Amino acid sequence: MDIRSLALPAVFFVILLALSWPLGILLARVAGSGRVRGLGWLRGVESALYRAAGVDPEQGMGWKAYAAALLVFNAAGTLVVYLLQRVQAWLPLNPQGLGNVSPDSAFNTAVSFVSNTNWQGYGGEQTMSYLTQMLALTCQNFFSAATGIAVVFALIRGFSARSAKSIGNFWTDLTRSTLYVLLPLSLVFAVFLMGQGVIQNFAGYQQVALLEPLTYTQPKSGADGQPVLDAQGQPLTESVTTATQTLAMGPVASQEAIKMLGTNGGGFFNANSAHPYENPTALSNLFQMVSIFLIPAGLCFAFGRMVGDARQGWTILAAMTLLFVVMAGGVMLAEHQAHPALQAMGVDQAASSLQSGGNMEGKETRFGIDASALFAAVTTAASCGAVNAMHDSFTPLGGAVPLVLMQFGEVVFGGVGSGLYGMLVFAIMAVFIAGLMIGRTPEYLGKKIQAYEMKMTSIAILVTPVLVLAGTAIAVMLDAGKVGVANPGAHGFAEILYAFSSAANNNGSAFAGLSANTPFYNWMLAIAMWFGRFGVIVPVLAIAGSLAAKQRLQTTAGTMPTHGPMFVGLLAGVVVLVGVLNYVPALALGPVAEHLQLFAK
Repeated sequence: MDIRSLALPAVFFVILLALSWPLGILLARVAGSGRVRGLGWLRGVESALYRAAGVDPEQGMGWKAYAAALLVFNAAGTLVVYLLQRVQAWLPLNPQGLGNVSPDSAFNTAVSFVSNTNWQGYGGEQTMSYLTQMLALTCQNFFSAATGIAVVFALIRGFSARSAKSIGNFWTDLTRSTLYVLLPLSLVFAVFLMGQGVIQNFAGYQQVALLEPLTYTQPKSGADGQPVLDAQGQPLTESVTTATQTLAMGPVASQEAIKMLGTNGGGFFNANSAHPYENPTALSNLFQMVSIFLIPAGLCFAFGRMVGDARQGWTILAAMTLLFVVMAGGVMLAEHQAHPALQAMGVDQAASSLQSGGNMEGKETRFGIDASALFAAVTTAASCGAVNAMHDSFTPLGGAVPLVLMQFGEVVFGGVGSGLYGMLVFAIMAVFIAGLMIGRTPEYLGKKIQAYEMKMTSIAILVTPVLVLAGTAIAVMLDAGKVGVANPGAHGFAEILYAFSSAANNNGSAFAGLSANTPFYNWMLAIAMWFGRFGVIVPVLAIAGSLAAKQRLQTTAGTMPTHGPMFVGLLAGVVVLVGVLNYVPALALGPVAEHLQLFAK
């Protein structure tokens, strides 16, 4: 690593802060019920939507009614996305004539996009029609992101309210988040991406001539479509020469914009943001990373404004940034290390001429090591799941960083809304621990943290580790789970652990070495995604309802300050401590063991 490696994250954070500060002001206004300055012309559209849905935007909801509305809305969304996939062959905007999606894959995908996970066990350009991509997947990219924003608005109201029964109106929060935040930002970003070369069309796939014919080897198939085997039972291969290539088309920019801004991550193409039609330039790559963190960072500033103390927002943002900088530095440093086998062969000097040495396997040459490693840290810190490099090809410790970032609970910036409400849950845990240490009833933002809040906090924190570790254990015990592993030993275990960590923490990225489009993984990961999302949201809303009903206490000389460097360190330490206690044994069996094996050879 050199000064160029440090310049990229520095520029990234400067742009992020410059854009997220004014966005925080907008988000705080959206959380209210009045006109949004600069977007007042959308007020009529907002009112028309309420009338059409029969919603009274001024009617407050208790936490149970809020949670019920949220669950009903997302369950209905799951059903719609599932049905559209199952009948897409008979619907328009399908120029390739793609068939209906299988039941288990359709269910997995429906849960995935509704839960803001966007795990993809399929190749998008080979599976989903244009109509399915737009009407099912892209719409859910908006709705799942708006759901996360609605939940964090409800929790913040719990902190700022004074003996209130209501934590807001879910339908109002959902509508205003989509109308005033997600749609305008996506429109602007989609135009920018098209200017960089991201495609946006409804054309059929294009057959183009190659500059040079390509010869490759593939398994030989019989008339029945099954592999042909030799006398020893091994598959026979044949050489094939092709002079053409099929280029997939489609409405990509519109999906790419909300995929990033909504921390969704599901790619139009199987290669995701490594595909040149999704992420063509170094500039598009930089702003895709910024867009992933933009709303989560903006929500921190909105939080400070909504609770009446800007320092609280800065404190949360500082804790997130501290954790991110350490982890991003770790993956960048790890990927700049040359593979020991190459060093033994004496080729590390040749490698040093490219990207100052290091591991270029699985990375796009137009991005290189630094932009690929930083992207990996950003996307797994923010529960986005978009990838511009294959994490499976990272060094063992480099691949461990994205894994650990997810296992922290996706609170290091985290998903849209979910990152902040997850970090606030950890803040409640932090003040509880501090209260035990000094012998005082813990308080946070003037609200006493008592037994009920701690029970809900414990549930919210422990749901995902239970899903991850139990799912991984089941998968490594059953043949149906082991059959999809491409690599044996520690790396294969890491592939399974990564899949369940990604699903339960609603990230959606994959280690790229696990064949997960099987009935076993489609059902198991769907369960992890659903409960990893809503098993956290329900207790968070319960906390919001309980806090809203409490009086807000005055700050006294004995009140522990929840801003400043000391609380930043305490909060970051609690996040790391919980992650370590939950996952260190599993990590030792995966990336740590692989790292030791790599250097022991």
